[in-house]
Order: sequence, then C-alpha cells, then structure tokens
Amino acid sequence: MDKKSVMTEAKERCVKFIRLQFTDILGVMKNVAITVEQLEKALDGELMFDGSSIYGFTRIEESDMYLRPDPDTFVVLPWRSQEVGVARLMCDIYNPDGSPFAGCPRLALKHALTKAAELGYNMQVGPELEFFLFKLDENGVPTLQTHDNAGYFDLSPVDFGEQARSEIVITLEQMGFEIEASHHEVAPGQHEIDFKYSDALNTADKIMTFKFVVRTIAQQHGLHATFMPKPVFGINGSGMHVNQSLFKGAQNAFFDPAGEMELSQEAFYYIGGLLKHARAIAAVTNPIVNSYKRLVPGYEAPVYLAWSGSNRSPLIRIPVKRGSSTRVELRNPDPSCNPYLALTACLTAGLDGVKNKIAPPPACDRNIYEMTQAELDELGIDSLPTSLREAYVELGRDAVIREALGAHIFEKLLEAKMKEWDDYRTKVHQWEVDQYLSMF
Repeated sequence: MDKKSVMTEAKERCVKFIRLQFTDILGVMKNVAITVEQLEKALDGELMFDGSSIYGFTRIEESDMYLRPDPDTFVVLPWRSQEVGVARLMCDIYNPDGSPFAGCPRLALKHALTKAAELGYNMQVGPELEFFLFKLDENGVPTLQTHDNAGYFDLSPVDFGEQARSEIVITLEQMGFEIEASHHEVAPGQHEIDFKYSDALNTADKIMTFKFVVRTIAQQHGLHATFMPKPVFGINGSGMHVNQSLFKGAQNAFFDPAGEMELSQEAFYYIGGLLKHARAIAAVTNPIVNSYKRLVPGYEAPVYLAWSGSNRSPLIRIPVKRGSSTRVELRNPDPSCNPYLALTACLTAGLDGVKNKIAPPPACDRNIYEMTQAELDELGIDSLPTSLREAYVELGRDAVIREALGAHIFEKLLEAKMKEWDDYRTKVHQWEVDQYLSMF
C-alpha cells in the first residue's frame, strides 16, 4: 500500500473515520481518531498529538509529537457500519524536528531489524496467543467466572466459547490474517488462535491487532477477554509462544539438511544467544507482576533454561518441521508483553549468539519438571527469574539487551516497573489474611 492506494480504498469503502493507532512503552494500544478529510495530511506525517499524555513519551514542556502512519497497515474494521466505515493505520512516533522518537517501541523493533539486515538476515515470527473469556456481572464488570468447563481441544456443547471464537477468526481473516488453527485450551474458559508467521514487524502489528479484535468481539458476546497471564490460581496460565527464525532472502538460515537435527550452525548459535540472555529478556517478554505467577513449576510453564527437539519442558523447543518451517520456539513469553519490545529483545539475543558463536549446552530430552534440584544443579540448568524485580535486576546487568531497547525505553520501563513492584510488595493480599489473621 502507498498513499494513493490508501486514499482510493478509503473512498471506495465509504470510510469516514480513521483510527491512528500506536503502542506505548507498556504495550498498551493508543488511538487518535480523525475524519477522512484529514487522511491525506496524516499520511504526509503532518498530524501532531500530545505526547505528554502518554506515560514514557515526553514531558509537558515538550509535548508535541508527530504520528507517521504506515500505509501497509491500512485496514477497514469489519464490525463497523459499511455505510460509515471506520479504518485504522498503525503509526510510528517522531519528534517535531523529524527525528525518530527514542521511546517508540515500533521504531525500536525497526532498528533491531535494520541491524539484522546488515548481517543479511530478516526475522520471521509466528506467535501462539492464549487468552481467557470471562463472564461480566450485572453491571458489566469482568468476573473470574468462566463461560465453560471445557478442556484441551474440547468442542461444543462443552466449549461454549466456540461461537465467539469462530467470529473472532472470521473477523481476523477479513482483516488479512491467515488463521492456521483455533481451539479450546487446557483451562476452563481458555482459548488459543494461531495465525501464519510473517516478518517480525508485521507480526508485532498483528499481535496488537489480534488483542484489539479479540476483546472487541468478546464484548459483543457479553464476555470479557483478558490476556492477563495468570488470572486464576490453580489452573494453567496464558502464554504466547514465539516461533522465530532467520531468513537469508527466501532461504531459512536455520535449516541445514546435513546438520545435526537438520539444524544449521546459525540455529544453534541463535539458541545459545537466547539462553544466554533469557533472564534479562524476561523483563520484556514477561513484563508484569502477574507474569511470574504463571512461570512456576507444575502448570506446563517453561521456567528452565534448557532446549530440546520434542521435549516441551525446557524453555526452548525445536518443532519437528524442517525446510522453510525450521524454527526455534521460545515458550516463556506471555500475551501481556509489548510485542515490539519482546521481538526486539529476542532478535538481539539471537543475533548476539550468531555473531559471537555462542554454543548452547547439550539438548535436554528428559522431563525437567520431574528432576530434583540436585539433578538440575548437576546438569547446570538454571531457571528464569521468579519475580518482576529479579527480572529487572537481570536486565540492568545485560548491556546487549539494554542497548537494543535504548536508554529512554529502558529507563522509563525501569521507573514504571519498580513502582508496579513496590505497589504490589507493600499491599496486604488475601493470602496473608487467610494465613496469618487467626494464627497471630
């Protein structure tokens, strides 16, 4: 798409309003709505907004910032009126002097992709997003009551979310997604929809669009969709496994028919880089206090820094398909993450492995969940951070990942997340009341 084709389609589709969407540092989608009469000015990068109103952007004395829409992201929202259409464009954030804004997550990923291109690589990513559908109370407030008691791969009439999930799939397809699978997940009320892999920037845009669509369609069915990693104790949490590979032109650089496991040396080094930086990466792939309630043993969550071919207990798995589908599956990210920053961190870690020839440890094909601590120590298997604070301590020590995020994003994230951790740390929680009130 270019400016002319966007203008033409907007006219042909009777678009009246355009949502200029962008993602803040914390991974929350923001929106400035304009009328179609302002579309040309927007596409020329002439529309300003108040950046001081967005956490982590600018101070009030320097608030003017510019939105630069990406024409390739133009799409008409299919659930809106066809007579008065509404479309959206994803935007990058620029300073008034025309320079890229250091706090724009989308530009951070673009910068990382440019560095990969300088080495001859482009990153392809396929995510697997899980989410819960909960009922609303009589006031429209989300509850923790699920709409079904179904389990893994169940179908109607047990899976009452099937209708909402089907409509989500249809809507996503109308917006240009190629849906590969959708099904009920392990926990009651939990679902997964997988879409075809694409280049990293396109995939990050699609993850943000996916969450927007899922929540919108769920609301139309009287349900609340949440991407909170662990909303209910005692059942599985929601993850976002990230399948990633490097391509050189049309060739998958991870595939080598003559290599061990049919993997190239680059693939092994990429795995080594991910494992080396995994504890720091967790700060952005698992970015909220609640993320670490999911990352505990016993609920199929990957917490151990190891890798394997078919074994699903380590942090990294290599799915069996080869050729152009050869990929590395990182299993700890969750859907609360900012996808632009998460992919920036993953790509940077993997490329560090490739550039510096970081060999991974031997593959672990045993069930790590059943190992004792002594066995883990003997094999040298470490684990992910157990809290948000611990993850940020690790990120602070990792100059490679910090540099990829940029000083502005790192400092603003650190400020926000330490406030989040301190707020959580100083609150009295129900567990403490139940455990101690009568005892003491």
